[in-house]
Parts: sequence; structure tokens; C-alpha cells
Amino acid sequence: MASLLRGFDCCEKMRAMINHCAHYANSLTIKAFVMQDILNKVHVHMPFHYLTQFQEMILQKKMNLEIYFGHDTLNKLDKAKCRQTAELLTNSGVKFTFHAPFMDLRPGALDDKIRRVSIDRIKQVFDLVPYFHPLRIVCHPAYDSRYYVSCDEEWIENSAATWRELIALIAETETKIALENVYEREPSVLRRLFERLNSDRICFCFDTGHFNVFARAPLGHWLAEMGKYLGHLHLHDNHGRFDEHLPVGNGTFPFADLFQALQDSKTQPLITLEAHAQADLWQSLDNIKMMGILQNWLKTDTP
Repeated sequence: MASLLRGFDCCEKMRAMINHCAHYANSLTIKAFVMQDILNKVHVHMPFHYLTQFQEMILQKKMNLEIYFGHDTLNKLDKAKCRQTAELLTNSGVKFTFHAPFMDLRPGALDDKIRRVSIDRIKQVFDLVPYFHPLRIVCHPAYDSRYYVSCDEEWIENSAATWRELIALIAETETKIALENVYEREPSVLRRLFERLNSDRICFCFDTGHFNVFARAPLGHWLAEMGKYLGHLHLHDNHGRFDEHLPVGNGTFPFADLFQALQDSKTQPLITLEAHAQADLWQSLDNIKMMGILQNWLKTDTP
């Protein structure tokens, strides 16, 4: 009898262990499913020169990409290979946004020669639109009140002229230009630029990390001023001191407040996760899942 009871007890322990393992495996499957759902709803920052290295992961994970084209990449770009890469990824269902070059560029420059060089460099990315058909081309307006002192109006006029010239290049496409906040302390100059442009081919890209470091006006004021133009988000985090590009939720940016405001205004811009390391991307996805901030995106067909 004792041996029978011991055998019965072992069976019960084995059954409990099997049930525990099954529950754990099921929870992992659910977690993976939710993580993949989130990944399907965002674009992932990817410098062009990394596409070949991470091609297998991109295709396996069905990643939508925000491709960054820096000046070094554009200087040595092989357009034939670029077209082949675009065809491979597009045929696999990948959707794209672009990030234009920005280093040393001043598209609102008061000096016409500097502005011309800036336009010509940015145009190199617009030449690639027929290959990738990006939904957005994110560009830095490069306004800084510490630099453009007492010349806001002239800067706005020159900047508007730049973007009008570039808008004309995508007039027959579905692509929009997304102008991103960087060093702006408050949104009034950007708002005036958008009012001057008055175009549905251009939208605002709100960068959470840049806001957290450089902005002085509160989040609510930025959304009140720029919400009607909002068409894109760059999500990353920091502790408010410098642009760390930490995973979403690992710094001090108020993501819950931002996404509550977007829910209240029924606004669903495109989203790019601007992780600068692969581990930070996975951490961002895990944190986003835990915070539940993209639940509304999961209910829609937003790419």
C-alpha cells in the first residue's frame, strides 16, 4: 500500500510538473504573439548599411523599417544594389519610412549657398522613393533659437522654400515629409512653419527623446500647438540630460501621458522605435507590452 501511495504521489507531482510546463510554454507563446503584434505596428530604426547584415532577422520577424541614410552611405551608394534590396524587402511585405541625412545640414539657412547644399544632400534620399515607396521621409528642420537669434521670420521663410521644393518631388506619390523636433525649446516656430507651408504632404514627427532633453514647454503645450500636424512618432527614452536613446520606458519620458492624449484626440500617427542597439529594441517591445500603450494600434490596420 505504501509503495502504491508513493507511486500515486509521484504521478501527481509529474502531472503538476507537466501542467506547469504547459502553462509556461503557453504563456511564452502568448507573449511572443503579442510582441509580434506590436512589432507589426511599428517601424524599426535601421541604418541602410546594416540591411544586409540583419536581412535574415528583418524577414523572419517581418520588420517594418525606418531606413536612415547618412552622408557616408549616400556618398558610396550603389543604386543598382539598392534597388535589388528594396525589391527583396518589398516583395516580402516590409513597409518603409526613411530618415534623411541631417549632419551639418541647415535647410532653413540664411546663407543661400548653405541652404542649397543642404537641399541637394537631402534630395539624394528623395531619389530613392521609387525604389522603396516610403510612407514618410523624416527630416530635421534644424531650428535652434540659440543660433538663429532674432531672425525667426527669415528662417521660417527660407525653411518653407526648402520644403516646398522637396514636396514637389513627391507630388505623385503616397510619401509625406515628416519634420522632427530636435533642439526646439517650445513649438511656436515649428507651428508657424507648418502654417506657412499649409500642405497635406507634410506632417510633424514628435521625437520623445529630443523633447525630454531639449524642450522647456510642457508636453501638453506641444500637443496643443502641433497635434493637428502630428503624423509620426519617434519613440526612445533618456533621463533628461542627454540624448541616450534608451529603450522606451527606461528613462523619464511620460509615455503614459503622451498615449493617453493621443487616445483622447483619436490620433494614431505612424511609429518608429529609435533603438540604437538590438537589445534595446527587444527591451522597448517588452516595455511597450507591459505598459499597454499601443492597445489602440493593435486594433487597427496602421502599419
